[in-house]
Amino acid sequence: MVIDCDIPTIAALARQARDGASYLQPHHVESAARIRSLFDRSRLQPRVTMHYGPRIGGRGTTADISDFAADARKRLELILCAMPHECRGVILDACCFDKGLQDIEEERSWPRRSAKLVLRIGLEESARAFGFSSQTEGPEGAAMAAWMQPGARPVDAG
Repeated sequence: MVIDCDIPTIAALARQARDGASYLQPHHVESAARIRSLFDRSRLQPRVTMHYGPRIGGRGTTADISDFAADARKRLELILCAMPHECRGVILDACCFDKGLQDIEEERSWPRRSAKLVLRIGLEESARAFGFSSQTEGPEGAAMAAWMQPGARPVDAG
């Protein structure tokens, strides 16, 4: 199975090894993509260039952002608060700021390969918060509700 992901660290961990298994499962990758999407929509990324347009509202207030961005910030905060504290920074660094695992470990003075484990724990928690699971549900779990009884047929009105 090929998993497409725009986040370099997540894409590297989701690639299949020689034995066919990958460190991150599809629900982890989808969770990382959702977190990245919320981060992008929340406009939390620092600006690189100067903005010369007129400023609306006071300095540094939430009046500077749209309702769309404010909603994304609230949703991102809820997801991040659902996971352990140590996982929050690793998730943000890996998924949103595109930092590599080695850089994350060096910044925090962690042993090698520890960020990989913390990242997976955080992605598992965020997947749970999003309602994703490693197990797929069959048709009985996702049955569509209908107003007609099972086996009913439409009547010809003509």
